[in-house]
Amino acid sequence: MKWKILIVVALIGGAAFGYQYYNKAVIEPQKAKTYETIKIMRTDLTKTVSATGTVQPRDSVEVSAKVTARIKEILVEENDHVTEGQVVAILDGKDYEAKLDQANFTLTNAKQKLERTDRLYKIGAKSLEELQDAQYEYDRAKSAVELAEDDVNQTVITAPMDGIVVGEPKTPGTMAVQGNSNPTVIMRIADLSEKLVKAKVDETDIGAVKVGERATFTVDAYPEKTFDAYVTKISQTDTANSWDTNSTTTSSSSSNSVIYYYVTFAAPDDENLLLPAMTARLDIVVGQVRDALCVPISALKTDAQGSYVERITKDPKGVEVAEKVYITVGLYGEELVEVTGGNLNAGDDISITYEAAEKKPAQQNNRRGMGPPPM
Repeated sequence: MKWKILIVVALIGGAAFGYQYYNKAVIEPQKAKTYETIKIMRTDLTKTVSATGTVQPRDSVEVSAKVTARIKEILVEENDHVTEGQVVAILDGKDYEAKLDQANFTLTNAKQKLERTDRLYKIGAKSLEELQDAQYEYDRAKSAVELAEDDVNQTVITAPMDGIVVGEPKTPGTMAVQGNSNPTVIMRIADLSEKLVKAKVDETDIGAVKVGERATFTVDAYPEKTFDAYVTKISQTDTANSWDTNSTTTSSSSSNSVIYYYVTFAAPDDENLLLPAMTARLDIVVGQVRDALCVPISALKTDAQGSYVERITKDPKGVEVAEKVYITVGLYGEELVEVTGGNLNAGDDISITYEAAEKKPAQQNNRRGMGPPPM
């Protein structure tokens, strides 16, 4: 009885396998395949590179003192317009004025001594060496007066350029410390008549950016408004100077980080809406083609022979047929790519249907001639 059951099971399995093979080999190919299509078009194609930058004034300066003294007066306020040479602050100069008085007194004595020594030298009462010493003391006293006068003059702070006072100046009574490394910044003055945007561009995109290229950008303060800009300068070194292995400021991990280059843009601002330090999100136009023959990037396929698309036509029975058309491509946009060569025309239907590669059936143990598996 058991062998009869095995025979029935084998017959049923064989019939199922035979139907599956026939359905796949004969019936399925006869079914009309449908495609999702789109028409080839002509349009203006633009390629952009995105970057983020910061709005900056074209020129700015930090005003500090060349002498150390307390601030006596601040003569301007934030947002005031100043001109080059205008007095903007006065320091307490009493100590320097006292030094100038002392230097003038020393100079007067040195001058009298020089004149007296010169008269005595001429009658033979003083030696040439004594005359030279007197001349030296006079010259040194004269230099001390000039230095003291300069210190007094430096207590009057003037604007080094035309511009706007940005930020609050220091208040009177603050000690203004001079120095080359960390001087006290009394105020900042910036030329806001022209604005710049300084952006960081990834190394993968920097090769496409050229001086003079146009860009547009937005800022959070005016999300609905688009500003125009153009490239004026491209830095020749990356932002971290990572190429300089001798630099003590180069981070040891810079080789593992993304490389960026500074790109500077001129940003006309006739309405004076842009403020320093605003974040600008830029789209840099690095390529543009007018009336280009374009296909969607999603329709582009490749094989060993190159890039192609599937043009969809209908046979006499109205069944859709896919035809490979090999093409050459040019400029890539966000969603479209330019067709520069190939037998395609505007209005042709092409497939944008994605077909996943068929999975190969897993190899099974060849049990032919080995009988049924054990029960």
